[in-house]
Formats: sequence, structure tokens, C-alpha cells
Amino acid sequence: MDTMFRHLFDQAAAGLIPPTCVLCGAPGSAGLDLCAACRDELPRNRPACPRCALPLTAGMVPGAPCGACQHHPPPQTIAFVPYLYRDTIRALIAGAKFRGRLNLARLLGLCLAYSAREAGVARPDLILPVPLHPQRLQTRGYNQALEMARALSKELGIPVDADTCVRLRAITPQEGLEKEARRRNVRGAFGVTAPIRVQHVALLDDVVTTGSTAAEVATTLLQAGAKRVDLWAVARTP
Repeated sequence: MDTMFRHLFDQAAAGLIPPTCVLCGAPGSAGLDLCAACRDELPRNRPACPRCALPLTAGMVPGAPCGACQHHPPPQTIAFVPYLYRDTIRALIAGAKFRGRLNLARLLGLCLAYSAREAGVARPDLILPVPLHPQRLQTRGYNQALEMARALSKELGIPVDADTCVRLRAITPQEGLEKEARRRNVRGAFGVTAPIRVQHVALLDDVVTTGSTAAEVATTLLQAGAKRVDLWAVARTP
């Protein structure tokens, strides 16, 4: 099914078909394609470091940055990542990212929006999804981060900019690379087509693993004029 048609179909279905839980088939809850029980069982990422969203271990102070962020603070002001990348969240992201399930991308965007509202996260002026390289976009047919951003934008009333930040070169897939290799892999991989005119940007991605991609994009946006960049993502790899 063509990606554009799939997107239109998902929009029409969302308006005509009552929400149904994509995990168990029960009626959806709160306008989500998840029932209340399945949503409650999603693996929550808390407590977590407020700067990089790494899950905190026993003995660490909730609300305080982890040791790594205290010694080498990342460029983002905060990292809001409400779920852990495991179990059902991992399956939902895989469906949205690799199988063309745009309804799952919409669901993940709404889950992120609801979580941000519940947590009282500072409201940004703009949502900016991490861009794909044009070759990858052509192969996949869509950017799952952009699809999530559209649902997030509609729910929270925050505009999306999918044009200003661009990926300048194709990179080796980050999966399987160690942290330092990931950092080298994305160095200089992003740019902007125009100065950032707003003060506060939320950078949106699906999964944070080491934070190398987010740090590179956040640095690019700050250099382009943003005063504050926050990282928003659905899931964090423990």
C-alpha cells in the first residue's frame, strides 16, 4: 500500500472506527488504540536521569543528573523519555519503524503527548523530528519520527518543522555500534537550511540508545540559533 494512501486510510479509520487495543483487541481507552490495562503495563522509564533519560539505579537520587551527565552534560536541557525500549514498546516501535504501521506511529506520538501532559513537561515552541537521509526516506517511504510528531502536534497544539533540519550525509546504521563509534558515525551528519527563529525546540526521536544522534542534532540546532533544545523520545534503551 502506498505510504500516502496508508496515511489517509489511517486518518479516516481513526475517525470512523472505535479505538481498539492493538495489543489485546479490547476496546481502546482515552482515544488511544490501547486499552487502559495494556497502557498501564507499558514499561515506564522512571526514575530516570533528567538530562539523558538513562534509568537510575538503586541508591541514585531521583531528579538528579546521573554521574555521566554531571561530568559531561549533554547539549539538551532535558530528556523526556517516558518508556523503556523493551517488551511491548519495542514491538510497537518496530512495527512503526520497519513495517509501515503508521497507525502505531500515531499511537506512540499520542502516548508521548499524554505522558508529557501528565508530567507537566515544559512546552516547547516547536517540535523538530530527527530527519532521515533522502535515500533512507525514499527506501522506507516515511519518517516514523515525523509521523509521531504529527500526532504529538495535533494533541498538544505545538507546530512541527520537518524542513529546517536536514541530514547531510548517509551514515552506517547505528545498531550494533559501540558508543564512541556511534558518536563518530554521526559527527557532521546534520545541518540546517535556515536559522532557528524560536527560543525552545523539542527534538523528537523514537528511541534513545547512547544519545549520540540526539547530541549531534541538538548541537547543530543550538549553533543555528535555538536557545534551548529538549530531547523528547518514546523509549530509552537501558
